[in-house]
Amino acid sequence: MLRPARAKHVAPKFRKGRIMPSHRKRLHRIEAPGHARYLTCSCYHRLALLGNPAIRDAFADQIECVHARSAFRLLAWVVMPEHFHLLLLIPNLPEWTVPKILQAVKRPFAQRVIARWRGLAAPILDRLRDASGVTHFWQRGGGYDRNIVSDEELYQKIEYLHANPVQRGLIDRPLDWAWSSARWYEGIREGPITIDHIG
Repeated sequence: MLRPARAKHVAPKFRKGRIMPSHRKRLHRIEAPGHARYLTCSCYHRLALLGNPAIRDAFADQIECVHARSAFRLLAWVVMPEHFHLLLLIPNLPEWTVPKILQAVKRPFAQRVIARWRGLAAPILDRLRDASGVTHFWQRGGGYDRNIVSDEELYQKIEYLHANPVQRGLIDRPLDWAWSSARWYEGIREGPITIDHIG
């Protein structure tokens, strides 16, 4: 696999001996321009709501739409049947924090899909309602959010994202999965999402 050009200072530097809390809910994420973030969000109750290829296509288009207008740098991505991963660099614009980026990616897409399913009276809707009757597409909360602290970790995450569909038994090679940046890293520039150069 081709590796992107090495970047200097892709993530914040931490003082030696600093102890990071083990429970991710307690971690304070660093919202600073140029810092790399690894994000994972799951569908409601980890149902395979992104299991249909047309829905994955539409979600990839949504990611690219937000990417184009928000100025964050997208380094890698993958959309799986029940979750997605993004690896990005925080933009310089203060109005585009990670929570705002995720909200812009997730909320309009969920509203469109749920509206479509309501129009079709899709049976899946019964499984998406919580105890108060509210319908959800995404699992509540911000998902998994990690600051990347080294170049080595950055490249490990890129490789993990691209291998995710293989590890799940969905395909034999990362290049066989249309909903990730694996093809981009191999020089194939066809696809719905543009990847930004590292460095």
